Amino acid sequence: MTLQLREKPKFSQPPLPLKERHEEQKLWLDGISWERFKNLDASFEGIPSIRLSYATGVLEIMTISPKHEYLKSTLSVLLEAYMREKDIRHYIRGGFTLMKEGETSGEPDESYCIGEDKELPDLIIEVIITSGSINKLDIYKPKGVPEVWFWKSNKLRVFHLKGEDYQEVIRSEFLPELDLDTLLHYTQYQDQYDAVQAFVKNIRE
Repeated sequence: MTLQLREKPKFSQPPLPLKERHEEQKLWLDGISWERFKNLDASFEGIPSIRLSYATGVLEIMTISPKHEYLKSTLSVLLEAYMREKDIRHYIRGGFTLMKEGETSGEPDESYCIGEDKELPDLIIEVIITSGSINKLDIYKPKGVPEVWFWKSNKLRVFHLKGEDYQEVIRSEFLPELDLDTLLHYTQYQDQYDAVQAFVKNIRE
């Protein structure tokens, strides 16, 4: 669904209220200037259940579902457990906004620096429950983020920035010994604590 926004919207409340169900909702608006995006972004400040992304004139507004947050946190704790067990120095950077002034803006689900702490994360994680209109790689490419992971429909895809574009790879270039299929297996556990315990046991064996 693409809408042309002709008048400045006036929101008395968020246009995408969270429903009492485990679903995400997305709305995208085409033809939005950077200035209008910044105004809308400011209007949603302080509402953690809503996330805005912007690229090349397209604004995407998304509600964050409990399922999204559970999958994101499960993938994160598994990855962090792996790095601790393998004694890989890492720094959790979280979901702060990555912005290329006048062009793109987005907030990853999780991000990490590997080896040493840096201003720009080495690795970004994105969990996709509902597909949207913006390719998140278009948001992170102008910032030069080296690696982006996507979880979608029980599949894990990894993209590494090579030259001026991202290419899909079968292993992380920052964590080359990590078997992604094994990691994905443990994200499907119903109990998050049990998933981490079983994954750590698997690593040690």
